[in-house]
Amino acid sequence: MGYKKPTEVSESFLANAKLPQHGKKYSVVKHEYIIKKTKEILNDYNFKIDKEIYRANINANVAQGILYLKHKNAFNDTGMMFGWTNSYDKSVRFQCAIGAYVMVCSNLMVSGEISYGRKHIGSAILDIDQNIEYQIKNANSIFNSIEQDKINLEDREMSFQEQCGIAGLLYIEKEIINNQQLNIVKQEMLKPSYDYATDPENAWSFYNHVTHALKTCHPKTWMKKSKQFHNFMTTKYLGKSPVANRDTDNFIEFSEF
Repeated sequence: MGYKKPTEVSESFLANAKLPQHGKKYSVVKHEYIIKKTKEILNDYNFKIDKEIYRANINANVAQGILYLKHKNAFNDTGMMFGWTNSYDKSVRFQCAIGAYVMVCSNLMVSGEISYGRKHIGSAILDIDQNIEYQIKNANSIFNSIEQDKINLEDREMSFQEQCGIAGLLYIEKEIINNQQLNIVKQEMLKPSYDYATDPENAWSFYNHVTHALKTCHPKTWMKKSKQFHNFMTTKYLGKSPVANRDTDNFIEFSEF
């Protein structure tokens, strides 16, 4: 495709990443801690991990984890995942969400609430633990809701011309995709990389073209953008109300770099 994806790294790379010094006002929460705590809580709720993928920017200042989970009620073409994002450079606070992935292409679906931990001061560790558990405790209901959205999108016709218009809207007005990703969506509409087992002029096909493009998001923004897109599609085409984030503290994010 000719575009650069976020760099995939190993668990040990994140665990050994050098920690910055921000002084007493900001406590760094280690990527290693989040990895171990997530696995611990998943085990407590009897979830088994099928595959783990970790990505990061240079020096692992911003990292993301995607854990593909075994789920007995998953459909043949989608599965459950748990995702998180964390930073050492204060550009984004910890966030996590239960979502779904499309098996044929690993496109991700993030819906419902994204749990945000408190900025890394004082009780940050406790808040992060609680937010991870909140998502995992409610994993089945969140996943079932996403599955139903997928079914409903499959039932919605979406002409090529309409897809062109929505792609432009996502780029110009909503700013959910950038110009590089808009070009990827265009390429996918003309010649899909995967078979989504549905008509090309269908909302589910278009959904996958966009989520395929969102794979190129910076680790800091991938979850936020994925949720914004899911909310857009389900609000516009399924008549659902947007879902706010579960937020434990006010926080100003730095601009993307």
